[in-house]
Amino acid sequence: MKQPLRVTVTGAAGQICYSLLFRIASGEMLGSDQPVILQLLEITPALKVLDAVKMELDDCAFPLLQGVVATDDAAEAFQGADIALMVGAKPRGPGMERADLLKDNGMIFSTLGKVINDVANKDIKILVVGNPANTNAYILAKNAPNINQRNITAMTRLDHNRALSQLAEKTESTVSDIQRMIIWGNHSTTQVPDISHATVAANDALGQVDASWWKEDFMPMVGKRGAAVIAARGSSSAASAANGVIDHMRDWVLGSAEGDYVSMAVPSDGSYGVEEGLIYSYPVVCKDGDYEIVQGLEISDFIRGEMTASEDELKAEAETVKDLF
Repeated sequence: MKQPLRVTVTGAAGQICYSLLFRIASGEMLGSDQPVILQLLEITPALKVLDAVKMELDDCAFPLLQGVVATDDAAEAFQGADIALMVGAKPRGPGMERADLLKDNGMIFSTLGKVINDVANKDIKILVVGNPANTNAYILAKNAPNINQRNITAMTRLDHNRALSQLAEKTESTVSDIQRMIIWGNHSTTQVPDISHATVAANDALGQVDASWWKEDFMPMVGKRGAAVIAARGSSSAASAANGVIDHMRDWVLGSAEGDYVSMAVPSDGSYGVEEGLIYSYPVVCKDGDYEIVQGLEISDFIRGEMTASEDELKAEAETVKDLF
């Protein structure tokens, strides 16, 4: 049997993690032959709930689950971690400006970045889920210089999956018929859901929808889907966010489907003219535990303008939190 991987999860008593942890323990994320040790971090007031989650994990008797640590001590939670799922973050409250949220969560992620830098596996794979995810990942990276910077990512897979679903519905197809969906940029309303390279049943997606639907309906629908869920449900996406985490990390570790793209927010290497170092969503392919940004795609003037707007937002966010690194 393989050696167990240590998987740290923050915000582990929250709704997303209640949909997430059991799927990790069952082998859905890392494979049916990969044992795991879950190292769960929460704030002190939530420890009682976290203890209940641990009880349920124990009661499931997952063969792959070789240990569970439940703690409010970040150093204990990240000790020797191979994978970190950064789910916990302060939610945006009534009347709170985005800049306030950036500052508050930036302080959390700068602190956790320092801890990760000191105690985690230096090649740890990190996925930031808590919003604003891209900039939280950027802050974490700046505070963890000894960690492999390439491995600090943020989640746009939920947006990618939302886009697949909407295009499938519009074209009366299934998500399995669709390949090469792309989300560019920031996980915010400036994100760029791009179907200009996508195919539906091996045919160009653009030839199967009206341009007006793509630009005026589809793009804002995907970008604002989270707000629509909150309006309908009274709370933010949980099960679908957990599913995005599973998809992101499974493909990164085990490989993405042949001939397809997946969307990951990763440190920019300057590809497509995006400022180097920003955590920016690109189309990638994953193989052998690594990812590569898809190169050489033709970018229309329209998409270029949208990509730049999202980049500009990330630059502004980085400027807002520059005192945190």
